[in-house]
Amino acid sequence: MFSAIARIFRTPDLRRKIGFTLAIIAIYRLGSNVPAPFVNFPNVEQCLAANSGTEGLLGLVNLFSGGALLQLSIFALGVMPYITATIITQLLRVVIPHFEALHKEGQAGQSKLTQYTRYLTIALALLQSTTLVTVARSGQLFGQTDIAACNNLLTNDVWWAQLLIIMAMTAGTGLIMWFAELVTERGIGNGMSLLIFTSIAATFPGAMSLIWETNGFEIFLMVIAVGIIVMALVVFVEQSQRRIPVQYAKRMVGRRTYGGTNTYIPIKVNMAGVIPVIFASSLLYIPALIAQFNTPQDGSTPAPWVTWISTYFTKGDHPIYMVAFFLLIIGFTYFYVAITFNPVEVADNMKKYGGFIPGIRAGRPTAEYLDYVLTRITLPGSIYLGLIALIPLIALATVGANQNFPFGGASILIIVGVGLETVKQIDAQLQQRHYEGLLR
Repeated sequence: MFSAIARIFRTPDLRRKIGFTLAIIAIYRLGSNVPAPFVNFPNVEQCLAANSGTEGLLGLVNLFSGGALLQLSIFALGVMPYITATIITQLLRVVIPHFEALHKEGQAGQSKLTQYTRYLTIALALLQSTTLVTVARSGQLFGQTDIAACNNLLTNDVWWAQLLIIMAMTAGTGLIMWFAELVTERGIGNGMSLLIFTSIAATFPGAMSLIWETNGFEIFLMVIAVGIIVMALVVFVEQSQRRIPVQYAKRMVGRRTYGGTNTYIPIKVNMAGVIPVIFASSLLYIPALIAQFNTPQDGSTPAPWVTWISTYFTKGDHPIYMVAFFLLIIGFTYFYVAITFNPVEVADNMKKYGGFIPGIRAGRPTAEYLDYVLTRITLPGSIYLGLIALIPLIALATVGANQNFPFGGASILIIVGVGLETVKQIDAQLQQRHYEGLLR
């Protein structure tokens, strides 16, 4: 293992790519700590010290930005606008035929879809930065708090100052998107995934030190042990797949023979990745947001439905919230897998090139068989995803950690997934140069 790592730094091309990637990551983390103009940074620091964590969608966005969101930095929005734009573009393929046609056109169509995703990212960044500045100006960024500093997060709240903050945050999102594309083109791994990895990893020391200070060294060691076990289980499940055998018949084209090979279709247990967790968190945040806007500011008694939502759907330490979150993740897993994997399209492509599954007729029977296998394998995958996503909520209820608990939910899925993918790419680069590689 260590000899393989030494070979990486003895290979000039690979060493240059890794160095470039680390330099981009360093610049990204630096920008995440640079406050936007007209932000009262001492007041922001005071509010951050008094509020150790946030719940719901805001906590998820803050996690993906590496804590930059609540610091109101120039990179406050992080990668969330790009992630949202990518998900919307994928979903629009089902609704808009033009998007589906571009997806099937190959490289040219993919470039056009990427361009649409960039435009949508900037539009979403403009919308989200406007919302963030409005919430910060109203003093509700850290929720209901009695700290006077949380109501004075901006040094100047005139319209042109707010416009400048919005422009700075939107430009920061565009810069992050450019950084990610540079890493993908000239570095190692997928740029956007590595930036998300960096943002989440940056929150680990603070989250672990908070557990140590609050619950003591014994609980800290227990959390570390549970984290190692959970990480091993996540690696095992993320690598698990159902391989459906496919045979291609021989065919003559001129004097050459094509086909006659055996391959397989890999269907992962967790095909949806972390997307259902994001969907479920976003949907569960809506009732809390509606209740917050309907809470009287004069101290009078709120409506019964507002009280019920504030009791059961504001924090994640209540069983009703956990059950709703778990069921929504299962539902969104089936929904997202049905959109991203089309059995009819796969069966048609196999039939077009002379492929078939042994014992299954080509065409519609193949599509029905693929749909049957996909439905059965998605059930354990969705349950696994729901259980992993509940780990931060259980930690919130037991050891008092916040929802950015490092060993569970979206954080552990992304950390493990990106780490495995990056190691595989480095291993492939080493094997191309006739080395053994990192993996054995």
